[in-house]
Amino acid sequence: MATSRRVSRVAELIKREVSQMLLHDIKDDRVGAGMVSVTEVDVSGDLQHAKIFVSIYGTDEARAETMAGLKSATGYVRSELGQRVRLRRTPEIVFQEDRSIERGDRVLSLLNQLNQSRQMDDAIAIEDIDEFDDE
Repeated sequence: MATSRRVSRVAELIKREVSQMLLHDIKDDRVGAGMVSVTEVDVSGDLQHAKIFVSIYGTDEARAETMAGLKSATGYVRSELGQRVRLRRTPEIVFQEDRSIERGDRVLSLLNQLNQSRQMDDAIAIEDIDEFDDE
């Protein structure tokens, strides 16, 4: 069992290397259908498994196409990681779509709408008070 510090260092190293592969090495056109970025890598305590979370910007069709391309490139990515990262055993990798950025954006837009609605209510209340004072 590796220490948590080592696990996090390996996760960061995998994140950096896979990001580089997405930019320069993976030639599958499906991966380029949506803008892809690696958001997080979860590595198991024994360093045998890695979940690579990717954020994909684009339509639902482009997301599905990109995920299919990433799943087909899993073997290539794992073999490249084996060459680039010095580990006794290269971890099994799984790509998972990360939609947290979209959820965060949605929450921010809802908060902005709520804030605008509250400001309008305050403005209406002030107008009502001004009209009451005039009488």
